[in-house]
Amino acid sequence: MKALRFDVSIRGYLVGRAFGKLTEAVVFGALSGLSLTDVSDPALPGPDWVRLEVSLCGICGTDIATLTFKSSPALEPFVSFPAVPGHEVLARVVEVGRDVTRVKVGDRTAVDPSISCVVRGRREAERCASCNHGLPATCLRSGDAGGPSPTGTPLARGFLLGANADLPGGFGEQMVVHESQLFPIREAIADEVAVLTEPLSIGVHAVLKMPPDPESSVLVIGSGPIALGTVWALRALGHQGRIVAQTKRASEAALALALGASSTASPGAEARQALLETGAAAYKPPLGPEVFGGGGFPQIFDCVGSRESLDQALRFIAPRGKIVLLGCAGQLGSIDLTFLWAREVQVVGFLCYGAESFRGEPLHTFEVTHRLLGETRAPIGRLVTHSFPLARYQDALRAAAHRADSGAMKVLLAPNA
Repeated sequence: MKALRFDVSIRGYLVGRAFGKLTEAVVFGALSGLSLTDVSDPALPGPDWVRLEVSLCGICGTDIATLTFKSSPALEPFVSFPAVPGHEVLARVVEVGRDVTRVKVGDRTAVDPSISCVVRGRREAERCASCNHGLPATCLRSGDAGGPSPTGTPLARGFLLGANADLPGGFGEQMVVHESQLFPIREAIADEVAVLTEPLSIGVHAVLKMPPDPESSVLVIGSGPIALGTVWALRALGHQGRIVAQTKRASEAALALALGASSTASPGAEARQALLETGAAAYKPPLGPEVFGGGGFPQIFDCVGSRESLDQALRFIAPRGKIVLLGCAGQLGSIDLTFLWAREVQVVGFLCYGAESFRGEPLHTFEVTHRLLGETRAPIGRLVTHSFPLARYQDALRAAAHRADSGAMKVLLAPNA
């Protein structure tokens, strides 16, 4: 099958870091560790596994950060390369093992890319606490090798499809997954919406685990799919208070309003004014930027994860407020944490998705997301702006990496187009 394959080496890392800003040939092109190649069709590792034909796969910020060597090396022990990237997957079932009951051939399905103890074939008594609680994204054994793989050797370490040397992600024509990772999609949900199940579920998971007070004001920082999906999740899950979406471009602001934001604000003066409208007052210390007292947002969702966004959240948060970190923050450099303790602020990070309690029923986040998609009429499909066949992967990656120039929101690859 055809697949994009990404390899990591010390040389590639050094070249990418040194010359990536000068030429994209070292991150997406001929000089990079990424190539479109022929790889063996993946075989079913066991009787409870499924082979998929990938219909669509989203490109996310984490993919770009990995390919451009901008992600923190802290997670290196929990991934393995060379790998076929891609974890935002919509696919059709083409083969099932003899013990599979969850799906059948022909089903359209979303894929939970988390590699759990169940995926690694561990018996219940051997599974870690996270997996036993239905939260495999934080599996305690993801740094260990072991379990069934398509090659017949012990499964390589790694916590996520797309970052595992033995289990190809969605940037290829086919992939194999354990049946526990599959969530069939009703036909009423269009492909361009169904492929957003994974990124939408990140916001749904965070709102379910850390719901704001029903009538309170919420600030959502970020203008990408995670941020806009969080705006949608807040409204879809019943939040009645004011939602301020901080976005950079007019098209993103318009979509934020369509997905449920009360108002939008650009970074800088408009965001400052939105804060003042909460009752905050501005003060100027002898050194450094202005600070604020009184008012503030009781809850802020930081969907960027940069030093600037977290600094803003700490300055805009109300006393005893909650900052929910959904952006993939890594090494942020110097940041002033004074208001973290001076205002008794909670900062909570959420990764991916898992077991939820939804209206008294135990469900996976993907199932909740699918129900909410069926209940709301929000224009979720407008998040998808670009789609490319696999052969044009360089154009796809450039569009995703340079959103200001391309106008991209969510960029898709269609491996079997």
